Amino acid sequence: MSIAILPMSAEYGWNPATVGLIQSSFFWGYLLTQIAGGIWADTVGGKRVLGFGVIWWSIATILTPVAAKLGLPYLLVVRAFMGVGEGVAMPAMNNILSKWVPVQERSRSLALVYSGMYLGSVTGLAFSPFLIHQFGWPSVFYSFGSLGTVWLTLWLTKAESSPLEDPTLLPEERKLIADNCASKEPVKSIPWRLILSKPPVWALISCHFCHNWGTFILLTWMPTYYHQVLKFNLMESGLLSVFPWMTMAISANAGGWIADTLVSRGFSVTNVRKIMQTIGFLGPAFFLTQLKHIDSPTMAVLCMACSQGTDAFSQSGLYSNHQDIAPRYSGVLLGLSNTAGVLAGVLGTAATGHILQHGSWDDVFTISVGLYLVGTVIWNLFSTGEKIID
Repeated sequence: MSIAILPMSAEYGWNPATVGLIQSSFFWGYLLTQIAGGIWADTVGGKRVLGFGVIWWSIATILTPVAAKLGLPYLLVVRAFMGVGEGVAMPAMNNILSKWVPVQERSRSLALVYSGMYLGSVTGLAFSPFLIHQFGWPSVFYSFGSLGTVWLTLWLTKAESSPLEDPTLLPEERKLIADNCASKEPVKSIPWRLILSKPPVWALISCHFCHNWGTFILLTWMPTYYHQVLKFNLMESGLLSVFPWMTMAISANAGGWIADTLVSRGFSVTNVRKIMQTIGFLGPAFFLTQLKHIDSPTMAVLCMACSQGTDAFSQSGLYSNHQDIAPRYSGVLLGLSNTAGVLAGVLGTAATGHILQHGSWDDVFTISVGLYLVGTVIWNLFSTGEKIID
């Protein structure tokens, strides 16, 4: 959508505020299913939940061009419906990883899985301009939406929610995983009062908000920034938007390897999470402040790539922390903190459209930098890598 919105806004005459509303409408639905997706995954298993989510958002993706032609209200509803499907994905993935991956491999596994999202962005941003140029902007939604059915076939035949459900595992494999994974039995009830009474949980929630404000703005508005400020055409905007996401995929896996290596060498999990997340906050804050001093488009793209690259260290910081502090309830906790993160996406994406009508990109980046700094302080004061909820 971040690429297709350029020809769509030209065709339908949308102003920046309307574009911001359309970009943020996805997050309305995404917000609704974060906690519900976590509860569902922790109780019935991540396989079913993720399968449901993918087929739901694939159908919504395919319906997007039809909705746009019917009118703006229909488009907003379909985009929100797409968010409903995607909202269950991260809680379900967190739940599955907590059951399958030993503690000492947590950062690497999470970074590897999440880097799939970055590579998906790379693929989408790289191919969208070509599809738009050859077949028109609706082809983007038809082609990518149909891929979900291919994935679902593989998922239903190959995946299992936990090692206990996989008949192909050797007994020694099952024992190795069971002995080294903190999360084993399914959850029957959620201790909400206990979870919400812990300061590290609130640190996780607030820092997720601070992190996602900047991340979602770059996700949804980066091609527009390249097009309006750096004067790249549609094809260039799409292709150059690939570099920051490719950098994130590489950095996330490098950060995961560093974090797990530090833990295996005796560093406390708490210190490792604080180090990685501090890089994930201060890195983007530094590089975004440099954009206002840069005139060269090449240097601006490099700055964006460095900002996103350092941001990816968060995969070994706050994104790994749910399984640290509450492994049995990692899906619910991810849903809880990501609700705050999605709220940041809704507010930040919509606010950017309004800011650009009355201000500048410098104002947009200044707010993001401020929240990164606030997040750094909160994280270092209140977070922990130790299990606080059994």
